[in-house]
Amino acid sequence: MNIITQAFAGHLGDVQLAAISIANTVIVGFNFGLLLGMASALETLCGQAFGAKRYEQLGMYLQRSWIVLFLWCFLLLPFYVFATPLLKLLGLPDEVAELSGVVALWLIPLHFSFAFQFPLQRFLQSQLRTQVLVWVSFVGLGVNAATCWLFVHVLEFGVVGAAIALDISWWVLGLGLFWYTTSGWCPATWTGFSLEAFAGLWDFVKLSFASGLMLCLENWYYRILILMTGHLENATLAVDALSVCMTINGWEMMIPLAFLAATGVRVSNELGAGNGKAAKFATVVAVIQSTLIGVIFCGMIVIFRDKLSFIFSSSPDVLREVDHLAFLLAVTILLNSIQPVLSGVAVGSGWQASVAYVNLACYYVIGLPLGAVLGWVFNMGVVGIWGGMIFGGTFIQTVILAITTINCDWEKQAEKARARVQKWSTP
Repeated sequence: MNIITQAFAGHLGDVQLAAISIANTVIVGFNFGLLLGMASALETLCGQAFGAKRYEQLGMYLQRSWIVLFLWCFLLLPFYVFATPLLKLLGLPDEVAELSGVVALWLIPLHFSFAFQFPLQRFLQSQLRTQVLVWVSFVGLGVNAATCWLFVHVLEFGVVGAAIALDISWWVLGLGLFWYTTSGWCPATWTGFSLEAFAGLWDFVKLSFASGLMLCLENWYYRILILMTGHLENATLAVDALSVCMTINGWEMMIPLAFLAATGVRVSNELGAGNGKAAKFATVVAVIQSTLIGVIFCGMIVIFRDKLSFIFSSSPDVLREVDHLAFLLAVTILLNSIQPVLSGVAVGSGWQASVAYVNLACYYVIGLPLGAVLGWVFNMGVVGIWGGMIFGGTFIQTVILAITTINCDWEKQAEKARARVQKWSTP
């Protein structure tokens, strides 16, 4: 949906394309990662309650998540309201910053749709109801294409029309999932609205915030990589080449992110049911499958490293620079085939707070400083920045998560899951 919206905006002009892209990437992207992470608390709670056959609790958790995320949406509103001065502070040209600020204001409905839709996604995923997510997403994609054509091409609302189309299509996703949930398709887990959802909100806020911090620290890490590269000499070429690599990495990351979601659900279901051995088996299977897929893509990157950027550019300089960075891209893809699965284990087991500290230390205490030192002090440029961030951040974090998972006492985790389900159960 973002690609379609940007394509329509791109035909309006360079400034309009930059405005919708920056509003989506910087303003919406910052809040997206935090809210998506906060909603992942439901993967732990709903997944374990579903495994323990405490089906009535899932609807209660869903309502609590709605309350918490909507409150956070209000707290995050200043990022949209003051987007223009914020973007000017980051060094964007006045014309782009001002139009991006206008677009950001029109994307506020999109911002609130996250609080409505993300909990519904996790609620349904924890019950293994994934097909409805696929079909509703197809509908949302179709609505996005139609409304973009209507508002931008026919009614000529400009870049504001593109933002409105994005608002509508995201709310179609949320309302479609809400209709499915409340229309009798989930009779055991959705029994209607209840005032009891307001009980125990503080504990829910703490778990949600830990989940949000865990995932958004990873989400922001590689955005910072591009910002750091923009301050190098010959930054345009470096950013172009790095953007090509990050786009390819982003496409491939959809696979391990799917394993993250699936692993979180399987592990939480099995722990909730008291099956520690089954949770361990699900973890092993997921890690092996995702790693094998990562090895295949890693090999493809190495083999076709001199041809990767033909998809995006025909510039000989960009081709040469991407070829130079292909080894780092291959290592990143290989590590990212393991690390998200282990993060899924953490989500399914309820380790979010501990992993948030690990991410903070690895990414921001070790990775970023190491990348800066290699990039500027040792004059290694983008190779040094990216290489330092891979080794200092992603690699060390993956090793720590792997050691934690290997040494995990799964039967003890199953006991903790049963205690968690009991603690969060409504009398």
